[in-house]
Amino acid sequence: MIGGAEFLELAITIALGLLSLAFLIVSVRILRGPTLPDRILALDMLLTIGIGYIAVIAIKTGYALYLDIAISLALVGFLATVAFARFVLQRWKIKAERLENDRKDMGVEE
Repeated sequence: MIGGAEFLELAITIALGLLSLAFLIVSVRILRGPTLPDRILALDMLLTIGIGYIAVIAIKTGYALYLDIAISLALVGFLATVAFARFVLQRWKIKAERLENDRKDMGVEE
């Protein structure tokens, strides 16, 4: 039977392995896309994986300051995601306006 300390070490090892696998999969999504929103979502997921790494290391070392760092990183990541979303939305609005102007110039009525 596995004791508490051995089980915790096994759980930490498995967690780090799964986080590493998730990191590789998300990295592929960032590189391959295919669209900008896919890449933004992958970057947000990469941030979440980083927070997971920090949390597991905090448990492994017993150093609680890591959790404060993870919370700060989560707040910054949330703001970055909101900024990216606004950028994408603004970009789509500009494309829609250009398309509407092109239709008017060509005399196409809806």
